[in-house]
Amino acid sequence: MASQSQGLTLEAIRPLFPLLERNSAGAILVDESSRLIWINACYCRLLGIDDPASVIGRPVGEVIPHTRMPEVVRSGQPILLDIMEYQARQLVVTRLPLHDPASGRVNGAVAFIVFDDLGPLAPLIGKYRRLQHDLAVARRALASRGSRYALADFVGASPAVLEVKRRARLAAARATPVLLLGETGTGKEVLAQAIHGDSPRGASPFVAVNVAAVPENLLEAEFFGVAPGAYTGADKRTRQGKFQLADGGTLFLDEVGDMPLALQAKLLRALQEGEVEPLGSNEIKRIDVRVIAATSRDLEAMVAEGSFRSDLYYRLNVLRIQVPPLRDRLADLGILCETLLGRIAAESGEPRAEISAEAVALLQRHDWPGNIRELRNVLEQTLALNEACSVIDVPELRAALHLPTQAGDVAMPTASVRPLAEIVAEAERTALTNALAACRGNKSRAARLLGIPRSVLYDKLSRLSVKTDI
Repeated sequence: MASQSQGLTLEAIRPLFPLLERNSAGAILVDESSRLIWINACYCRLLGIDDPASVIGRPVGEVIPHTRMPEVVRSGQPILLDIMEYQARQLVVTRLPLHDPASGRVNGAVAFIVFDDLGPLAPLIGKYRRLQHDLAVARRALASRGSRYALADFVGASPAVLEVKRRARLAAARATPVLLLGETGTGKEVLAQAIHGDSPRGASPFVAVNVAAVPENLLEAEFFGVAPGAYTGADKRTRQGKFQLADGGTLFLDEVGDMPLALQAKLLRALQEGEVEPLGSNEIKRIDVRVIAATSRDLEAMVAEGSFRSDLYYRLNVLRIQVPPLRDRLADLGILCETLLGRIAAESGEPRAEISAEAVALLQRHDWPGNIRELRNVLEQTLALNEACSVIDVPELRAALHLPTQAGDVAMPTASVRPLAEIVAEAERTALTNALAACRGNKSRAARLLGIPRSVLYDKLSRLSVKTDI
């Protein structure tokens, strides 16, 4: 039996029943709980319902799949001329909320099919489909501005790397500025994207700008945008700057140490006031941006010599992460090679190559001034110079490292090649041991530090026979 509110809704709409019967291809009425309280004969025929009474009182979603009636009841907003898919048919439906005259609250909704034959509306439907496609393309483009890397992509398990990951997790949980310090090629942008992705802003844009790569006379426009006709040759449309593009998300300032002094003052004001003024405009734009800065330069020395503003330095240096160079984390070389070889194979479509323990040992004797970027270059060169190479060994590496070939290299016994799985297992065993030591045996903390679920940690401890009595 319908409730009193249902009865009032039904009575209020009853004078419209003849009109809906004559002028629609189907009509329904639901109550404040989105349950059907009336359905006309046309809609019953469309749905293949023989007895209308059999569906009265049921949730509308059970009777009409993909209906948006609950949304109308919940929001109190109409949905006009919406296209609803039912089986192989496309229906144009209008849905209207019903309000209690006394209280004004929503106590039901009515829906009626305006068109059940879309032939005459083909041009309109085509335009609708194109708009849907354009919207999907725009959403994909917006999503591509987000982060591509997670903390697991910052590969390694040496104590120095575990400390970096610990600080990165602290940074992700806060909205404070982060300063990443380290040499070129150490993975600072990977860390920046991982911090953004793990933060509450992870679904919002991640916008990166390499300060060193932008000509000095264009930096202000790059950061703050340009008003129409701001200068000769300027676009007649507003051009948004990186701050506006990153609004609500994260702005990554790579090589911030290369920023000229004049722009440093404007950047500081933008960070302090949360607002920017586009070039050639008097209009102030409010922005909400979390800044992560990175540099390979010594900012403290630059502050001392006056080439970097001290107030900007202190503004950026709230949570500082020192990213170690590769030469200080040589224990990670094995797992880094394994990861990079996997990525190279995935990108090239070639079979995945392995690397011998002796080759890894040779890599550990190299200085690595270019860090991880140089390591990847060496591996790619080695594969390019040795077609169909399935195992990278010492002789193959020497050419890429520009080392002289030694007589013993040619006769290197194949028995010295260790399976890649064995090398990876050894690296994982070291990583687990280091993490447990850093966390004083606390397995939950060790799992978080390594960026893996606790169940995976227990599985690896068992499979790799790692001692846990630390």
